[in-house]
Amino acid sequence: MIWAWLIFIGFVLLMLALDLGVFHRKSHVVGFKESLGWSAVWITLGLAFSSVVYFAYDRHWFGLGMAVDAVDGVINSGKLAATKYLTGYVVEKSLSVDNIFVIAMIFGSLAVPAKYQHRVLFWGILGALLLRGLMIGVGSALVANFHWVLYIFGAFLIFTAIKMLVMKDKEEHPENNPLVRWLRKFFPVTRDYHGQHFIVTAGEKTSEEPAVSGGPIVEDPVVAAAPKGKRLLTPLAVALVLVEFTDVIFAVDSIPAIFAITADPFLVFTSNVFAILGLRSLYFALAGMIAKFVFLKPALSMVLLVVGGKMLAAKWLKELLGESFNFTILGVILAILATGVVASLVAGKKQEA
Repeated sequence: MIWAWLIFIGFVLLMLALDLGVFHRKSHVVGFKESLGWSAVWITLGLAFSSVVYFAYDRHWFGLGMAVDAVDGVINSGKLAATKYLTGYVVEKSLSVDNIFVIAMIFGSLAVPAKYQHRVLFWGILGALLLRGLMIGVGSALVANFHWVLYIFGAFLIFTAIKMLVMKDKEEHPENNPLVRWLRKFFPVTRDYHGQHFIVTAGEKTSEEPAVSGGPIVEDPVVAAAPKGKRLLTPLAVALVLVEFTDVIFAVDSIPAIFAITADPFLVFTSNVFAILGLRSLYFALAGMIAKFVFLKPALSMVLLVVGGKMLAAKWLKELLGESFNFTILGVILAILATGVVASLVAGKKQEA
């Protein structure tokens, strides 16, 4: 099975290298048309990978589909594995959309120049993949050895869903974030943006002009006052730290959600990876339209309720629905998300009228 992991991780690294090294080698503002194109590419790859999952588990490539899934106690066939992968992908993709709201607030509050936002999201998502891989490994081990932990996950998801429904969003300026205050306490941060750099060195000039001040790098008062050779973080680095921290917070909700569907580490990891990889392009496509999807958050809350309820009543639901159990859950989740999107669009048209 190690070869399946190596091949998949190699493919992901190749795609990321092409993304940053070829298509986005030079910083530029990602337009709506470009973001839609990349969103289509990543979504197509994510959905097409279900075919790979089907054949890999059906024909036991690299030893896949040989172990018992700790969630439902069955060995995943090709059809069952593909259904679980797609369900996990849809759940993780829908929950990651909520992350866009927070990222937009971070970029807006820190006034991150549009041409450097892709760079922050690229490295932020690369770090998120590493962190989620670690969390998935720990979660898989817990579910495999302590099945009752699924009930804790289920109760936690239901609690989170109710909290999302009843609590109002509270906008907080990043400057007031305890993480930012801690960062500024131990690491000097420049006043201005210095191109696409996360770190600058006092006394050294870069090939790019600061994005805010418009003058050479030495005119930044924080850099000018620092001893020569001193390394300083830029506001771009602060934005990166906040994006990483935000993903960790959201992963606390999304990782338990995937374990309601499957505990197969390969299915959990691949569905998470494809959901996250398309988050950057999806951000640029939806960032300007976020306010229009007024019913998206209630829809995501209902998805968490369904997933959490599935965890708590899995045995009863399986007896009721039979072999179509996982496929039915996937249909319910898609129906909830579609209802939320359609209701938002209808409400938006009525408001405009």
